Amino acid sequence: MKKYVKEFFFRGMMFGGFGPIVLAIIYYIVSVVDTSTIFEGKEILSGIISVYLLAFVHAGASVFNQIEEWGINKSIAVHFATLYVAYSVCYFTNTWIPFEAKTFAVFTGVFVAIYAVVWTIVYLCVRKSGKKISDRLKNV
Repeated sequence: MKKYVKEFFFRGMMFGGFGPIVLAIIYYIVSVVDTSTIFEGKEILSGIISVYLLAFVHAGASVFNQIEEWGINKSIAVHFATLYVAYSVCYFTNTWIPFEAKTFAVFTGVFVAIYAVVWTIVYLCVRKSGKKISDRLKNV
């Protein structure tokens, strides 16, 4: 398990920096499109830190799918829970979305739907690749 914790932190550190770059681009586009919008230093700092942490957790959580002792259901459940908690805490802490029951329900529904679509696509792509490799090995 120690190996996976190290890999989680390695991946998080490696890819975490992309989040703030994306955030900086978004801030720049907003400032060009809407010149009346002014971001305060506190908003920029909390945004950068939050997006870095989201990217860090997102990249690191990919290690859950490589823990061979876990079945696919457990790895997906832990991956989902990790991302859901990270995004929820980040969005509500920064007040990017209001902390209300209705908003929380919508956020949860959208998160679950997007997660399911992404994982279905990933699953189908991996299954197709696996079939191609299997077919090639049969012909060897």
